[in-house]
Amino acid sequence: MHALAVSLVIQLALAFGLAGLLWPDKLIPVFDLLLFPWPASHRTIRSSSVAAIVLSVLLFLSLLPGSH
Repeated sequence: MHALAVSLVIQLALAFGLAGLLWPDKLIPVFDLLLFPWPASHRTIRSSSVAAIVLSVLLFLSLLPGSH
């Protein structure tokens, strides 16, 4: 059950990261809501997207056999 939950988080992080890199204009309203006091920019969306992709890779590596 733990592996299923981690796999779901990996999928969501990867989808969010790729969406932020491919369509940053469509994510600006979401980031305006999440980063309320600060305005969302393409730079913040790009950096958050790259961080989400790195997180998904690290979580995937933690699922590999022998990493526990």
